[in-house]
Amino acid sequence: MATPQLSPGVLVREVDLTVGRAENVLDNIGAIAGPFEIGPVDEPIDITTEEDLVNTFGKPIGTDAQYEYWMTASSFLSYGGVLKVVRTAGSNLNNANAGVGVASTAVLQIYNYDDYLNNHQSDATFNYSAKNPGTWSNTLKVCTIDDFADQRIGISTNNLALAGATVGFAVTANIDGAIIPGIGTTGGFTGFLKGIITGVSTDSTNSNSTIDVKITDRMSVIGGITSYFPIDYAEGNSIAAFTSSSSVQFLNNSGVTTGHSVNAAYTPASVKDWYDEQTLNLKNSTTYWKTIAPRPTTSNFVSERNGKNDGIHVVVVDDEGRVTGIKGNIIEKHLNLSKAKDTVSAVNPPQKVYYKDYIALYSENIYAGINPSNAKDTQWGTTPRASGFSTACTAVTTGDGLWGLDAQGVTYSVLGNVAYELSGGQDYGSIPSGETKGGMKATLADLMTSYRLFSNKDEIEVDYLIMGPGCEVESDSQAKANQLLSLAGERADCMATISPHKANVVNITNTDTQTTNVINFFSPLSSSSYGVFDSGYKYMYDRFNNAFRYIPCNGDVAGLMTRTNIVAYPWFSPAGQARGVINNAVKLAYNPSKAQRDKLYPSRINSFVTTPGIGTLLFGDKTALGYASAFDRINVRRLFLTIEQALEKAAQAQLFELNDELTRANFRNIVEPYLRDIQAKRGLYGFLVVCDTTNNTPDVVDNNEFRADIFLKPAKSINYITLTFVATRTGVSFEEVAGRV
Repeated sequence: MATPQLSPGVLVREVDLTVGRAENVLDNIGAIAGPFEIGPVDEPIDITTEEDLVNTFGKPIGTDAQYEYWMTASSFLSYGGVLKVVRTAGSNLNNANAGVGVASTAVLQIYNYDDYLNNHQSDATFNYSAKNPGTWSNTLKVCTIDDFADQRIGISTNNLALAGATVGFAVTANIDGAIIPGIGTTGGFTGFLKGIITGVSTDSTNSNSTIDVKITDRMSVIGGITSYFPIDYAEGNSIAAFTSSSSVQFLNNSGVTTGHSVNAAYTPASVKDWYDEQTLNLKNSTTYWKTIAPRPTTSNFVSERNGKNDGIHVVVVDDEGRVTGIKGNIIEKHLNLSKAKDTVSAVNPPQKVYYKDYIALYSENIYAGINPSNAKDTQWGTTPRASGFSTACTAVTTGDGLWGLDAQGVTYSVLGNVAYELSGGQDYGSIPSGETKGGMKATLADLMTSYRLFSNKDEIEVDYLIMGPGCEVESDSQAKANQLLSLAGERADCMATISPHKANVVNITNTDTQTTNVINFFSPLSSSSYGVFDSGYKYMYDRFNNAFRYIPCNGDVAGLMTRTNIVAYPWFSPAGQARGVINNAVKLAYNPSKAQRDKLYPSRINSFVTTPGIGTLLFGDKTALGYASAFDRINVRRLFLTIEQALEKAAQAQLFELNDELTRANFRNIVEPYLRDIQAKRGLYGFLVVCDTTNNTPDVVDNNEFRADIFLKPAKSINYITLTFVATRTGVSFEEVAGRV
């Protein structure tokens, strides 16, 4: 090949003959699906500790024996693995919500974040909803407040409308010689203070009426020319506030003074800071907004774009104490959010702080639904109010102030102080009379849908598919088991762990009957080297409910394989005294004898036994394979899973390379040291790697294929030990009876 240089020089090139490597890829990842009290639905969530399990999916519940799912998951985690947990869907599941015009919309199923984005972000049926379905969030309150008003002004009249005080009209007061602080100097100001009326409350009996006023600007008239100076009430100086000595007048949207007579003026009976008076509107405590955060104001982003009044605070409160156990507990604060869709945080750019998007991302408890600035909602007492003027005294129309518009030039409408109460949340079954929680029973179809989320091995890594409990009907339990075996076989990179139907072993006193039941349960299940059958239900303590429970042992089988990976290697057996003792077992529902184990083991069933002085342990390492093969042992199947996954990744590095001796040699140099290492660690008795012209023939090369044949002699675990003791006479030589010298 000609040099690519066009003039004399030195060209440095590299040739990399180290592409690819073989590494063990078992990460001790289990997977389980079941009905849980809280958490996203049909979305695999990584759980590493029991505390994570509680925080994400709630505690174990006695209803419908839901604790079996929860405690199976907890059992697996106790061995040190990572668990992907899926909360199963249900036709009755419903998110608690604050409806539009009603307390709650009848049916609202938002299963997870993607579901919200795809199907509910523009949902017009709810104002706010719980983030995940269930009764857990009923009575939660979502409290919001915006810059509705600066001051509440008392007017001694029994007819504010007659006085000219109408929402959207202007209110003014004279300013005569006020001192305005500047930068290193002060100056006088004579003119008017102007605000917009956002709320009115008429006391027709005692004439203690009030108006809520959002102050907009101060005005000066010089030479017939009116000049406007926007001001911020939060600046806290007297020229930005009405006072009890002000002489206030009301102007209609044509700028004409209205009232009993032209230029009628009213001296305020009282003047209070509106925000300082606002509470969260809770039933069980009194909390002022000012103790949570300063008033929400116009953000810098919006102000720089000639917009106004986009600020909003949102808090989530456990008013009844049902979630946290503390009445009136504020569990989330989302402060200084924006009504402008394009607002970027001044503190943490480029983070967006549009309230709907921010809450969807960062709230653990709620989603925001319909844009409440669209229309009046009598259920929650909200009416969008203009918070500024488009011309001298013409209020900005509601449409021009809608929330969700980009910031440029928008004066956002205001709702004020609102408390939404979530209700209508539903669990898997209806709520019995006098109870607060519903049923917790998932259907077989819904469970299978959840487990199918693990079907794509390129998308989700899984080492163990954990069955958890069976179903009410034995045939459904068998169907569930077969589905997991099928799924493991499809993936061909994990193992399914299966326990018997609960009624086969729990609360049955005759062990022969238990033996027959267990054999009959597993007999029709599919033959597969990717499955492991066990005999057990263990009795363990549920610290959350102060009760002892029977729990299936399939989570422990997966846990024992995890432990084996940690303390030894995947190609060691997880059974026996060294690695097979299970955690947290008080006793077994079924503790088979040697004679009964002799019936179970040929039927592909690994027994759990309790041995005095040792504990409860797995006493068998067969896979669910129905015929004699090296793959009928757990350690052999897991050896091949480990090697196959490691070498598959190494082979991927050879894709699109040239099929020549250099590439083949490079691949052999990856595979052979890896297999020698496994052999040194007692996983193999021997191996052979063939990757040359004998299997990469011209036809194979011309078909753009690459072939490597890898022959393995897997190490075998000891399943049977025979000890023969021979008594001999005193005078007999051992060489004579043993036939050895």
